[in-house]
Amino acid sequence: MNHPALRDLLITWANINSGSDHPAGLDHMCAALRAEFAALPGATTEEIALPNTHARALRVRMRPDAARQILLSGHYDTVYGADHPFQSCTLLDEVTLRGPGVADMKGGLVVMLAALREFERSPHAARIGWEVLLTPDEETGSTSSAALLAATASRFAFALLFEPARANGNLVKSRKGTGIFTLTVHGRAAHAGRDPGAGRNAILALAEILPRIDALNRELDGVMLNVGRIHGGGAVNIVPDLAHADLNLRITRASDETAVRARIGDLIDAINHREGYHAVLTGQLNRPPKEATAAEENLFAAWQTCAAELGVTLDWQHVAGGSDGNLFSAAGLPNLDGLGPVGDHLHSADEFIHLPSLAERAKIAACFLARIAAGEITPSDRPSTISAPLAIKTVPPC
Repeated sequence: MNHPALRDLLITWANINSGSDHPAGLDHMCAALRAEFAALPGATTEEIALPNTHARALRVRMRPDAARQILLSGHYDTVYGADHPFQSCTLLDEVTLRGPGVADMKGGLVVMLAALREFERSPHAARIGWEVLLTPDEETGSTSSAALLAATASRFAFALLFEPARANGNLVKSRKGTGIFTLTVHGRAAHAGRDPGAGRNAILALAEILPRIDALNRELDGVMLNVGRIHGGGAVNIVPDLAHADLNLRITRASDETAVRARIGDLIDAINHREGYHAVLTGQLNRPPKEATAAEENLFAAWQTCAAELGVTLDWQHVAGGSDGNLFSAAGLPNLDGLGPVGDHLHSADEFIHLPSLAERAKIAACFLARIAAGEITPSDRPSTISAPLAIKTVPPC
């Protein structure tokens, strides 16, 4: 693989602003991706309209009639809006590139493309088909693309996600589920000077609950709750009758949501038993937890074998951030996540990538694909039965 060419392609893509809320930039990035993937001989591309957004998903297919099909997934939006000061790449040294989205996940898109280019040159490539699905709204929760992801999941046995690897090189084993909730407290307004006792101060009631919500971080294993924003009240000579708090919830297991709701429900009940107050919790998880399955353990073992034979030692780990891997898991589709390049400081103006990892991770992915095509790795054909172990033959290194 041509390392400078991969670096230069990444710089070109990262210098295109494709913030999730920048329609023109998303269009520009989608067109750039379509041009590169369409250059793969035999590949077909299409843009897919999504609800409630101008942006489109990009689908690339190769040999769609082949009996075995593999899904490769990613996103092309970033967290950096058109007015963000972080807009271009800087080469810090020969192996380190800083730039918006260089790791999350334009670097992953480069890895995906390079892996497919390499795989298509392998002797058994024609035996399998593959589909690439790239979405424009992952950084804002995939609300417009969630239905497309779920529908796509039904047609495959597993998916490969090219989100960035961890800073230590590890893949992603599991992810916390994420959601945003709002705790609203209603009180009763009154004149703060004339008759304050007639009022019921919603702000004070809310302030009483929030430290107890924060304490759940220490009381419930695997749960993360952040009180991210509070607002309420109006004129300061009125006892405030309304206050809100926005909460970010992250859970490790699906059952954790029930436990959190029950504990917050107890706090709300204590407020609601007071005369003149009414509290309510609204919201939901936008990404359920991604919990590692037996099928994913087997997929990772095969991936790890390919890496080892290329001289790369890999492990995987639990992470707090969500991805479309959560949505695939919710749809019943096993997936390997974090297959992209090694980088760090995501979502900040210090985001960087370790450039040699572009080719390294692409070679591992190409090896994995080649071995499936050659019949050396044989996952089950249906999501409902993929929990059966993968058959991995002992073969010479890729």
